[in-house]
Amino acid sequence: MVRMSAEERRESVIRAATAEFARGGYYGTSTEAIAKRVGVSQPYLFRLFPGKKAMFLAVCQRCVEDTIRTFEEAAEGLEGEEALQAMGETYRKVIAERPERLLMQMQMYITVAAAEQAGDLELGEEVRAGWSRLWDTLRLSFGADIDETTSFLAYGMLINCLVAMGFPPGHRVWEGFGPEARLRSRPGAQVTQSE
Repeated sequence: MVRMSAEERRESVIRAATAEFARGGYYGTSTEAIAKRVGVSQPYLFRLFPGKKAMFLAVCQRCVEDTIRTFEEAAEGLEGEEALQAMGETYRKVIAERPERLLMQMQMYITVAAAEQAGDLELGEEVRAGWSRLWDTLRLSFGADIDETTSFLAYGMLINCLVAMGFPPGHRVWEGFGPEARLRSRPGAQVTQSE
């Protein structure tokens, strides 16, 4: 049997914690469940991470990094509307194939709100820093166009909500997601009768 390095074990903990936190949230997930999923003891888990919050923050950071990488890879070599469509299509495919990534994003937002209500500001600061990196990456992709960046993220959050609620492809709520719908929704866009 091949022994894993501490870094490989840490990586396996992040993957396991992602699945557990995505399903149960921060407050509903025990470190025991994460340790069991990885196949290690809780004391070993705490040699890799100082506590549950550190694990959750590592998963949040990974979630944001994976999302940024997804967008960058999808848009590589593309510009304008073509890049926008590629990023959107790739993102929809990723969250359909790997729903834990979407659920983890949703858990991040819920956990920040709950933690801040309880007086813990650290989680929110970390998650907002990740969101800011995502915003900056997308803004650069759109040539520093704030309206495009905002619109793209707004559509993305709507997609997150619709997928999380289980709306199937082809349902009428998806009608506004084609490229034509995006063009019509831009500020100052004129809709003609032929549209």
